[in-house]
Formats: sequence, structure tokens, C-alpha cells
Amino acid sequence: MRVTSKMMDRRQFLKRAAMLSASGIVMLSGHGWAAKIAGDSGARKRLIVIFLRGAVDGLNVVVPHGESVYYDARPTIAIGRSASAGAGVLDLDGHFGLHPALAPLMPLWRDGTLAFVHACGSPDSSRSHFDAQEYMESGTPGIRTTPDGWMNRLLAAMPGRHDATEAISLGPTLPRILSGRMPVANVPTGRAANRPMPLDRPRIETAFDRLYGGADPLSRAYQEGQAARKKLLAEIAQDMKIADAGAPQPYGFSDDTERLAQLIARDPSIRLAFMALGGWDTHINQGAANGQLANHLRPLAEGVASLAKGLGPAWGDTVVITMSEFGRTVRENGNGGTDHGHGNVMWVAGGNIRGRQVYGLWPGLSDSELYQGRDLAVTTDFRAVVASLLERHLGLDHAKLGQVFPGFSPATADLRAIVRA
Repeated sequence: MRVTSKMMDRRQFLKRAAMLSASGIVMLSGHGWAAKIAGDSGARKRLIVIFLRGAVDGLNVVVPHGESVYYDARPTIAIGRSASAGAGVLDLDGHFGLHPALAPLMPLWRDGTLAFVHACGSPDSSRSHFDAQEYMESGTPGIRTTPDGWMNRLLAAMPGRHDATEAISLGPTLPRILSGRMPVANVPTGRAANRPMPLDRPRIETAFDRLYGGADPLSRAYQEGQAARKKLLAEIAQDMKIADAGAPQPYGFSDDTERLAQLIARDPSIRLAFMALGGWDTHINQGAANGQLANHLRPLAEGVASLAKGLGPAWGDTVVITMSEFGRTVRENGNGGTDHGHGNVMWVAGGNIRGRQVYGLWPGLSDSELYQGRDLAVTTDFRAVVASLLERHLGLDHAKLGQVFPGFSPATADLRAIVRA
């Protein structure tokens, strides 16, 4: 049987298989890749990271409504003190409040499984989206030569054999944060998650099965990759069938978080997961309680809430981090928006989180405390938050933490209390 030029031919497969020897991944879909190493693993604690690409305005996410300077600096985009008619902050502790579009998160706050770390971020001063995301995903701010992402190094530091689906990324391409030598599965989101690829055609699959039916490394890589792909796609197909109930499912972040929750419920070997959302670069017409930012925050909150609900008992063994590359300026600009800033807010949620608190050293918004006279200062390195979670939630010791964040020693206040003993 001949494989046409539109399908993956032997040369293409060999070229991609050459990547396997260095990265340990094989194709899951046209743009997705899966781990080639499989193992047996039971239910374990897990970490999910949601990255908001574009630099979300943390000051309008967790609002310092107790400071008048916040309102002075944002005459048109500040979130009002009054929560009447859904137009003002949802008070958290008398000083901070949530954007009203984040109302779906309030049950998590009230039951003590949601916390925030304010004035948090990268110590690197870059206001470049590309550089800042690179540094936060590599876990080595200011160093461009780091070859892998911190979540990939985390996977290497976690004990036990590593299943083919132990670390997954929901999205069209493998993100920087999960790149590296350890096996990772990459699954497209939405309806693309189970879209057929040429290799799914019976005749093509049979031809490749014969071609790579041996016991050599290349054949084993093909066989294990196919097994991982079929495993995930079978789970996704079953989940979509149950959820749809014969009706088309709308696109949205909550669809993907529900699917992730269902995958975890069915496959407890999943220990690490990553998702990313764009559209947070609000230079123009950001809006206040309503508008551009609110329209992005609402589905985000719904997605996180649906993830918590969908995980059910597994929520108790899960920590969800929501982070962004940097914050935005304290003062609004002339276009009703905000520009690239520095300090931001990190979200931490999960059944074992000691919530109902805003952690971190709050520097205030007075001119004398602003970074470079314009931005919320970073008083808590994002790595200190993550390291505390890895230690207390995943059980990593000091040596393992050094592998995940090389050269980093937390100099900020101890954040280990964020996880219940």
C-alpha cells in the first residue's frame, strides 16, 4: 500500500521519531504529542496550572478597594466599592474584593478552598510578553538559556514511573512550561480534541502497524504513542457523548475544564495539567464592572468553578494555580485601559488549600511604594508560592525543589501555611 504525500510518509515519521529520542514524545493529533513512556500509577496528588497570556490586570481582579489611591488612579475603570446590582466589588476581607464577574468563585472562597497571593510575580523587570512568559514558564527569570520548563522538571522530580498521560497540556501546541526531556501528552481543546488525523484511517494505521511492528526503539515509540493516543481519545469521546446528550456543546473554557475534570476522574494517573487563555492585554477600553476585562473574567471564573465541581472527591487532592506574566499599570491610560506593569495577583485553589485569605506582603499603591513610579511592586516571587505548594502539597524535599527552580532560595515570608497540614 502506498501512502500519499498528503499523509505522513516514512521520511516524515522518521524525522519526527528523531525528535522522540530527545524529547520522549509522539503524536496524539495533527498538533498534539504524547509521551512514549508508560507506567502504572494510582491516585495521587496533582497540580493544574492555568496561564493567562497577555498580562491580566490583577488590580481589577483582586481589588484593593480599601485604598482611595486606587480610585484616584482609575477614574473610569475602577471597580466600585458598592456591590449593589453587580456593579461593585465582592468584598473578601474589608480591604480586598473580587471583580463582580468573578462571582462564580465566591463559593470556593466561602468554603475556604480559594486564596490569593497579591503583589506577586517575577523579579525580572521585563515588560515584554514574550520574555516575561518565557521566564515564568522556564522558572529561571532573566536567564534565556534554560532548555526546559519548570513543570517538566517537576515531573522529573516526582517519584515513581511516569505514565504516558501523567502530564497533559490542553491546547494546540506543547507550551514552554512543559517542554523538556520528560514525557508529556498534548491534547487540543474543544472539538479539535478528537478530530481525526491521517493515521486514524484504517488502511494507513494498518500500514504503519506493519511497518513499525518490531521491537526496535522506533517501533516501540510508535506503538506506545498509538496506545497513549487511543487511551486519551477514548476517554474524551466518552465524556463528550455523556455531556452532549444529543445536543451540540458550546465552545468555552468551562467546556475544557469539565473535560479535564472528567479525564482526571477516569484516569487518576494524571498528575500535572496545563491550560492557557489569551486576551488579557487590555490597553484600550478595558472596562470596569462590565466590558472587555469582565467578559474574559466571567468564563474564566465559570471554568475554575466547573473544574472544582467536576473533580468531585479529587478536588481534595488537587491544587490549581492561576497566573499571568506580569500585571498592569496602577494608573489607567488615556484610552480607558492599562499598560504593561509589574506586580500581579496569583490565584491558588484546591481542597487542601487554607483559603479565605489574601497572602503576601502588600506594599500599597502610594507613589513612594510603586515600582519605577508606576506599577504595583513585586514583594513575593512567584517561585516562592509554587515551591511552597510543591513542598506541602506534592511532598518535594529541598533537593527536589532545587531541581525544579535551580538557584532559587525563597527570601520572602514563608508561604507554606497556604496548604493545610
